Amino acid sequence: MRSINAQIIWCILLGSQYVLCTLTPDNKIKNKRESKFLRGPQDHDVFTLNLVSPEPLAKDILIHHEGYYKDTALRRFNGTVLGYVTPWNSHGYDIAKIFAKKFDIISPVWLQIVKRGDEYAIAGDHDIDAGWINDVRRKGKVQQQQHLRTVKFFPRIIFDHFTDRDIKLLLSDAKERTELNEMLIRVCKQHGFDGLVLEVWSQLAGRIDDKILYTLVLQMAKELQKQKIRLILVIPPQRKDMPNLFNEKHMDKLYKHIYAFSLMTYDYSTVQRPGANAPLYWVRSAVEHIVPDGCQDMEAKRAKILLGLNMYGNDYTPDGGGPITYGAYLDLLRHVKKHLTHDERDMENFFEIRTETGRHIVFYPTLYSIYERIQLAQQLGVGISIWELGQGLNYFYDLF
Repeated sequence: MRSINAQIIWCILLGSQYVLCTLTPDNKIKNKRESKFLRGPQDHDVFTLNLVSPEPLAKDILIHHEGYYKDTALRRFNGTVLGYVTPWNSHGYDIAKIFAKKFDIISPVWLQIVKRGDEYAIAGDHDIDAGWINDVRRKGKVQQQQHLRTVKFFPRIIFDHFTDRDIKLLLSDAKERTELNEMLIRVCKQHGFDGLVLEVWSQLAGRIDDKILYTLVLQMAKELQKQKIRLILVIPPQRKDMPNLFNEKHMDKLYKHIYAFSLMTYDYSTVQRPGANAPLYWVRSAVEHIVPDGCQDMEAKRAKILLGLNMYGNDYTPDGGGPITYGAYLDLLRHVKKHLTHDERDMENFFEIRTETGRHIVFYPTLYSIYERIQLAQQLGVGISIWELGQGLNYFYDLF
């Protein structure tokens, strides 16, 4: 095990000697696993197979990643789980159906708020798939004590192609905001949505006074709530050397009116500062920053936080590199002959390889890194929001 920082990564990528971590072989039980690729429902879960390891073998990932435990109704995590689905990743639609009972909320990234003349309208509604929504709801039905629970649908909404004048008018005029909210209510009722996920805070916080932003969000939440439509707010995490856009003060003002907060605890590192996608210590501090230990109504506030969990990784190269999902990850992983390295400080796995295209340092979720983050969520009393379904490996869902 070792810790790796951005400077070390750049030294490796730009010319230092290539080193691949090698460790002693695993126990005999693991070595006896059949060397065939497994797909679909399996009789044993990742825990029974001893696959949740700090330093997994690349071979084990390649063999098992497409399989998953056959009892997809089994839930290990008792907090709220939200999964984002995007129209450009069809596998996410399949994941939502297969593991429907493991999710409380599905948030399809379909809709944008636009201005058409002086009126507010929804764009992206051509992506709404009513048949798929019905399938997920049907497959997600679970009997809980005296009532039947099923998956709720909260599409994400953003403001798209709004001019400064459009924003100024919306923020300054209560009637404008009511017209917007009435349009959103009509869309939700037309399509049977249970709520909406609003992504606006990161775009406007720091540019306008907090009081104005509170007014926009709270009026929307209250007017939707009157129609039994809930609002989830996407919020940014605290980052070093960055403006403090959402803190304890904001949470105190909003938490009684907002259904949940989707906390974007990923993208900690960049191609300019390569490293772990979401160091575990940073994820913890992001929660404690907005709901400190021992604060008033701590449990109620934390229960509304949905800790962001990335299902994608990053491939760092001398030219920069960028995000990768499971297909590109598996292609690179085939070059690894031994164990992945475990960064004991950030609690993520990575590997270093050299291919015909050059050097690569690859960070991507593993069973162990996800398990550690689920355990942290359980410990902190928060829920989870997954960005995004279909980007990760199928057997990851044995953990939830």
